[in-house]
Amino acid sequence: MSQLLSLSRAARLVGVTRGAMQKKIQNGEMPSFDGTVNVDDLLAAYPGAQLEDNSEFDRVNYIKQRAFGKRVFERALPEAEVLAARLNELSRELATQQTQVKHFNVLLDRLRAKLGGLEEQFQDIEKARLAEFRTWLKQEVSAAMEPGYLNPLSVRDSILRVMAAHVTVLPSGHDFFIDGPDTLLEGALRAGIPLNYGCSGGNCGMCKARVVSGQIKKVRQHDYVIPEKELNQGYVLLCSNTAVSDVEIEAPVAGSVQDIPFQQLPTKVKSVEPLNHDMLLLHLQTPRSTRLRFLAGQYVTLQIGKSLSADLPIASCPCDDRNLLFHVKRMPGNLFSDYVFDRLKHGDEVGVEGPQGEFILHNKSPRPLVFIAFDNGFAPIRSVIEHAMSLESGESMHLYRIGSDMDGLYLPNVGRAWADALDNFHYTTLVTGYDLRAVTGRREETLKAMLQGMVSEHPEMRDSDIYLAGPESALNQAEAFFLGLGLPKTRVFASLVK
Repeated sequence: MSQLLSLSRAARLVGVTRGAMQKKIQNGEMPSFDGTVNVDDLLAAYPGAQLEDNSEFDRVNYIKQRAFGKRVFERALPEAEVLAARLNELSRELATQQTQVKHFNVLLDRLRAKLGGLEEQFQDIEKARLAEFRTWLKQEVSAAMEPGYLNPLSVRDSILRVMAAHVTVLPSGHDFFIDGPDTLLEGALRAGIPLNYGCSGGNCGMCKARVVSGQIKKVRQHDYVIPEKELNQGYVLLCSNTAVSDVEIEAPVAGSVQDIPFQQLPTKVKSVEPLNHDMLLLHLQTPRSTRLRFLAGQYVTLQIGKSLSADLPIASCPCDDRNLLFHVKRMPGNLFSDYVFDRLKHGDEVGVEGPQGEFILHNKSPRPLVFIAFDNGFAPIRSVIEHAMSLESGESMHLYRIGSDMDGLYLPNVGRAWADALDNFHYTTLVTGYDLRAVTGRREETLKAMLQGMVSEHPEMRDSDIYLAGPESALNQAEAFFLGLGLPKTRVFASLVK
């Protein structure tokens, strides 16, 4: 019987996203069985997939990681003990299969002996038919024992099981892979799955979860003491353990902003980099023992000293919860802005409070995604797009950057990198020629005409989810335009960025 693979494992083997594979199944191009696919059907649907040909997957993964502003993720081997345990698990499976083959051979010998005993009781014509049956049985057994054609995906799957463990989260059904030395918590966050956690350092116990099946290994010490009763039930800290074999864990996943606690934590300035003459990239880093838990698209309050503060959207992915990015616009006369541009330096302390806001990705929607960022509205849009990419949803995405002028289109290479890395991502830039903070009179008509032109060129936008972010004046006009097309409010999401 051919091997059955989960959709996530199958997608990784052939180097496509899970969403792309689901579309192929929905289109009837490949059969599936209760959320799994047959390895032979997989190879038939992707005939170009070879054991050594994983370059496209690696290329896209590399560009995605670089575009996200995260460290380039190198597929490192897991630590020696974990690697040995995974090899040992495969060895046990091989020994079990070899034992089953021996039992099968014993059964065949008994069957031949039984047939030989029956042969003496039969008439000539029955003996002839029995002889034909024995000849057929011998041929079929010989054919079954031949090595035959070796499916390259089966070989690759064995390698993948050594390099990475597959983790399923219950009851939500989310799944992800543990690569290299990552803990269960780190693997989930890299995959964009918002599991519950606090310090991520083994002190608070908020990432406690129950192991339902599979083998895990403790790779980091923790101070939090799990009660004996819960230990006996299989509870572990996700921040301190990794998966040895494929694992099922029972853990809550944040489904809304109400599931994210309000937090207050200190951060240090990692860098302050100019993006153009009136925009800075502020990089804050949390302590190693304290991370900011948030959903993509949310904002926080930054506090400098006792008197300077500002509400800013986070411009980075929750998958890197220790490194927080912000786009700070120069606003002459604004005390916070003036201080950041003129005096803030590496190592200075900045307090963070939050997160807040309901502008988040609705990742259960099957519709295409359209993102429209007006000027510095790119900050929350960038966070949401990075989160969508980490989920590998497979849905098409189109990013429109609309600037008051060319300076409003800062960081243009980020959108280009996404478009180069992903076949289902499109990037368009537009310039209005007027201040998007003051869209009145004839400007309203020109902005409406620009939006209408976008819809005329891409009529599928009417069937998409629309994410808007930017200054209030432009935001109100765009939101009214799409609602006027008949799109319900449940498909048009807006984030005000001052």
